[in-house]
Amino acid sequence: MKLQKLIVPGLVLAFGLILYFTYFSPKDDLGLFSDFDTNNTANRDIIVKLLHEKGFVRDGSGGTVFYVEDGAGRHVKVVGPLTLPPGMDVTNRVTLRGHLHDDYFHAAEVRIRN
Repeated sequence: MKLQKLIVPGLVLAFGLILYFTYFSPKDDLGLFSDFDTNNTANRDIIVKLLHEKGFVRDGSGGTVFYVEDGAGRHVKVVGPLTLPPGMDVTNRVTLRGHLHDDYFHAAEVRIRN
């Protein structure tokens, strides 16, 4: 009888842990730009790899242009905010919050990943 009282809560706990680690735990994998719809301007997060060799350039409209690579190896131009977080020159991965256009990604926010 006591064993039955332990099995049901144990199964519920195991199910909850599986659900959390499968769907809700934070992921550190590179995202895919193919998951974005160019007709949708809602801001979403994506983790990408910075391409330092292409540099960082200030554009004429008050932003910074740089290049990133997604999990499929697709290189995309990013138009980000004028001020980028400190450490962009030494980090490999960043999280971009923004939306995809036909020829670039508009990043409203850039966060460094540790």
